[in-house]
Amino acid sequence: MTPLLEAVDLHRHYAVRTGRNPFSAKALLRAVDGVSFRIQPGRTLGLVGESGCGKSTTGKLALGLIPPSAGEIRCESEPMPAAGTAAWRTLRRRLQMVYQDPLGALDRRLPIGEQIAEPLVIHEQAKPAERRERALSVMEAVGLQRHLLTRYPHELSGGQRQRVVLARALITEPRLLVCDEPISALDVSIQAQVVNLLLDLQERLDIAYLFISHDLRVVRQVSHEVAVMYLGRIVERGEAENVLAEPAHPYTRALVSAIPTVGSKRERILLGGDPPSPANVPPGCSFHTRCPFATAQCRSEIPTLQPLADGRDVACHRVHETPLRLVA
Repeated sequence: MTPLLEAVDLHRHYAVRTGRNPFSAKALLRAVDGVSFRIQPGRTLGLVGESGCGKSTTGKLALGLIPPSAGEIRCESEPMPAAGTAAWRTLRRRLQMVYQDPLGALDRRLPIGEQIAEPLVIHEQAKPAERRERALSVMEAVGLQRHLLTRYPHELSGGQRQRVVLARALITEPRLLVCDEPISALDVSIQAQVVNLLLDLQERLDIAYLFISHDLRVVRQVSHEVAVMYLGRIVERGEAENVLAEPAHPYTRALVSAIPTVGSKRERILLGGDPPSPANVPPGCSFHTRCPFATAQCRSEIPTLQPLADGRDVACHRVHETPLRLVA
């Protein structure tokens, strides 16, 4: 099956100053450093990792909102057109984004009905008389009542605002949504409602999701596949149940061990120190400075993604050792 969206060896680097002095030397910040993945129609890829690992940058690259330093994005086997071109604007009707902060993503001066219908104006879809009905239809699909059409963002609850953002993304009938931490700003009870809504919409509309989150409980619930990022690179990817039930990479093990459980005990793996700066990536495996299993090879050679028997890929020199032995 042809992937709906494919990332091929994506890189995104920035030149940053190493100090506050305007004349200080510059370093290369590797926000995304060789990321590849595929998203099939109607399926969800969960992208997880600590803050600052490059998840949000990857999401923006996937939509062509920022250009890659190297590599490319393909949509249904065709290269992503350059941002701002007519071809890119046409493609963006089918690729939409749901932002982390719903209040920040909305214009506080406009009623939500106008904001939901705005993509139809931008993409010149539907006649003016039809846009209101389209807005009401998509509001109903996401569980918003008709009388809210004339309300302003500050008059809505957090869950309602997130549904507005989702309705605005859905009104152009996209095939893929990039959801960047779409529930992190919501209360737990509202989070469950939004997650259930996303699952329901996927089943009814056959939408694919790139679901970016640091919450592995939610990722496990919504994702068919999972990719784990660390310092701009994917260190493990595969079917969600395989990756989250039996994590193979030491970093994935640490993340999974932090998921709260009820009625069962799981050994918590605590990582020492903080992630290195993406402007000063250590040689070899970028995780070796925090990994209890690191060897001399890990400190000198960058591991590549290796396939395992269950179909997942893992970037670890010692992945085929069962179990991994602690380094003395």
